[in-house]
Amino acid sequence: MALSLSVLAACSSNAPVIPPASEVPLSKEALALLGKKGMQPGSPIFVRIFKEESELEIWKQRDDGRFYHFKTYPICNWSGEIGPKLVQGDRQAPEGFYTITPKLMNPNSKFYLSFNLGYPNSYDRSYGRTGDFVMVHGKCRSAGCYAMTDALMEEIYGLTRESLKAGHPSFEVHAMPFRMTDERMARLKTHKWYPFWKTLKQGYDHFEKHRIPPTVAVCERRYVVNVESPGRLDPTGYCPPFRRPVIADYTPLPEPSLTTIADGTKYKGLVSADVDPTLADINAVRASQPTGATSLPQSSAAQGATVTPSP
Repeated sequence: MALSLSVLAACSSNAPVIPPASEVPLSKEALALLGKKGMQPGSPIFVRIFKEESELEIWKQRDDGRFYHFKTYPICNWSGEIGPKLVQGDRQAPEGFYTITPKLMNPNSKFYLSFNLGYPNSYDRSYGRTGDFVMVHGKCRSAGCYAMTDALMEEIYGLTRESLKAGHPSFEVHAMPFRMTDERMARLKTHKWYPFWKTLKQGYDHFEKHRIPPTVAVCERRYVVNVESPGRLDPTGYCPPFRRPVIADYTPLPEPSLTTIADGTKYKGLVSADVDPTLADINAVRASQPTGATSLPQSSAAQGATVTPSP
């Protein structure tokens, strides 16, 4: 009996320890891609979301202090339409400039993994906007959030986790209605949210030009982009005189010519945002979509790059 117990103990001690989803290490493929692109797992991270295109981008800072594209992920599902979230229960995914701190990371989400966008932020609250638990999460269904597949959310969570673990206090998420090119904006001049989108475009243009997320202040119930804040501001109070930082011209470091796109399907408008898509849903959507590489509009700094899905 003693011998049997010792054998069992030896076997159990060698059993692999399966980490929780929130602590799954980055895959070999993700680590290899980081290395190929001159990035470190713990370096600062920046996230851009584009509703209309159903895409979430991860950017990582390199040695020159600028951010470079790591990967674009298809957003599996989101609810609502272009335009900001206004009230609890409007089933609208938010738009704006959001800051994610460690306390907004949720390793125990019922939607597999998630991070809270921090909606309503000070700008949203200045307009009396309401809502809570607005997230980027897994499970591919949404009632006001941005929902990814579990596999893609695991990688996104892992990338953001490693950056925060390295000691960076937060990361920025810019949630945009669409890729805010001059041409796309021109077609929406009569839209009721055009004045709001003009301010979001300032943040979009700043990053496209400098590859640095702009600092954003809130006062007089408006975003003020790319300013040095003098301290804590009243979101509804008077905007003080601001200084604007001087940013050196962006000269990109060498980087791979291919833009990496994660494999996945965009279900917005094709399946319910309230329930997990069934295998029949998945097969029907795949059958209705063309095969081959997904088209990705390039940033102004990457025009001419070849677009291919990631392995």
